[in-house]
Amino acid sequence: MLYKELVELYKRLEKTTLKTLKTKFVSDFLKSVEKPELLEVIPYLILGKVFPDWDERELGIGEKLLIKAVSMATGINSEEIENSVRDTGDLGESIALALNKRKQKSFFSQPLTIERVYNTLVKIAEASGAGSQDRKLKYLANLFMDASPDEGKYLARTVLGIMRTGVAEGLLRDALADAFKVRVELVERAYMLTSDFGFVAKVAKLEGDEGLAKVKIQVGKPIKPMLAQMAANVREALVEMGGEAEFEIKYDGARVQVHKNGNKVLIYSRRLENVTKSIPEVVERVKEALKPEKVIVEGELVAVEETGRPRPFQYVLRRFRRKYNIEEMIEKIPLELNLFDILYVDGQNMIDTPFMERRKVLESVVNSNEWIKSAENLITKSPEEAEAFYHKALDLGHEGLMAKRLDSTYEPGNRGKKWLKIKPTMENLDLVVLGAEWGEGRRSGVLSSFLLGAYDPVKGDFVPVGKVGSGFTDEDLVEFTKMLKPLIKKEHGKEVELEPKVVIEVAYQEIQKSPKYESGFALRFPRYIALREDKGPEDADTVQRLAELYQFQERLKGGR
Repeated sequence: MLYKELVELYKRLEKTTLKTLKTKFVSDFLKSVEKPELLEVIPYLILGKVFPDWDERELGIGEKLLIKAVSMATGINSEEIENSVRDTGDLGESIALALNKRKQKSFFSQPLTIERVYNTLVKIAEASGAGSQDRKLKYLANLFMDASPDEGKYLARTVLGIMRTGVAEGLLRDALADAFKVRVELVERAYMLTSDFGFVAKVAKLEGDEGLAKVKIQVGKPIKPMLAQMAANVREALVEMGGEAEFEIKYDGARVQVHKNGNKVLIYSRRLENVTKSIPEVVERVKEALKPEKVIVEGELVAVEETGRPRPFQYVLRRFRRKYNIEEMIEKIPLELNLFDILYVDGQNMIDTPFMERRKVLESVVNSNEWIKSAENLITKSPEEAEAFYHKALDLGHEGLMAKRLDSTYEPGNRGKKWLKIKPTMENLDLVVLGAEWGEGRRSGVLSSFLLGAYDPVKGDFVPVGKVGSGFTDEDLVEFTKMLKPLIKKEHGKEVELEPKVVIEVAYQEIQKSPKYESGFALRFPRYIALREDKGPEDADTVQRLAELYQFQERLKGGR
């Protein structure tokens, strides 16, 4: 299948903001794919990716290497391409211009196919060892030699992961259901169990509803995590849980999903990114602590001080980001794993098993030690006992408690009331950065005020909820500017519009109703807390979530 056919889809998607039209375009394209094996690849290319987030392969190509490859392919000086980027504000557009003006073309040029593009990108991702950068450069230059200007533009965007066509997971799910005439809830279920759109698309085409209904959990493919809502206090949680609940400590760490298959262990972050290589000591401890041959468990990875008290979760994220000198980081930031659920064990799917049974199985398969153990918990009907446990958790330096229905099944990807969070303050929000402003004076040359957005499923897009400018250090702003500059879509004077890719955590005094913003809400006195590298835009809070927190806030103020 020719790559230019996929490029035509990209162009159509970019020209419309209508979700229904985008869904139809993607659906029609998926219908046209004849080879089932190609369907394993195309959904991710449509999303502007090469691999699922949980795949540990990375292209490892930045802007400079990309420009160098285009220079090799066209004979145009790298500096000239860089200058063009300053004018266009879009590397993809500048590469298209360079390809249009190319000074050389291969006599053996052949049209690009999707298979060739994908296989070449796989070679780039898997290149390692001495001379790997040169090989990556050669592979990439060969693609650009045969690429048309439009193909080069979207190839560059794919390599950098900034496609800008407005296709998110929900839209792709709906398009798959429409293309293969299968039930959208079965597509959703299959994706939640495997986190693999390529696999789901192939099953939908070949086996329809019947095949999708049979999709099972697979060790090595992460499951979308079940989420929780807020409760005002332990009494409210007990009422919601039917009078009795399991309370467990809510640790201030990073949620992880651990997959063990024999001697192979894979660990995924909350965003389902593979973080295995960054925490080798946890991998070795898991091999010893988990008894089953094949098992999937969930837990909270906590950075601890010498005294055993927890450190803020940002310390765990520092471990996730580290690719070099890992042994040094093991000493500096020791990690403790507190397990709280089991989803699969030796061929048995556990997600439809009531929570209390899952908890018993979890405790039976863990050889607890200093570093890996079951999360501390309490099962009670007594508000007084639960309250005492809550204060114990806070005294130990943790965030609060989780409350869980004893009979609750595990619902991948769902945020329901079967699990509730109890914390002493309003919950921080994870929001997407939609825009920014160039600073003045001391902050001249850096982006210093950021427009924040939440996802609106009705509109199928992110909508603004306010701006944040406080809480940043000067070093933060320098790093943010470096990170956000490649994501700039448009500039209007001091203001820039950004590709919605970066998620940050913000605290705030309260949520207010507001006609000013399209979301209908505004944050009062928002303050930057942390960059959430463990979350993608699809994990950010939604407008519906803001509405729920607004109602929760009003209850706390006594306005029931």
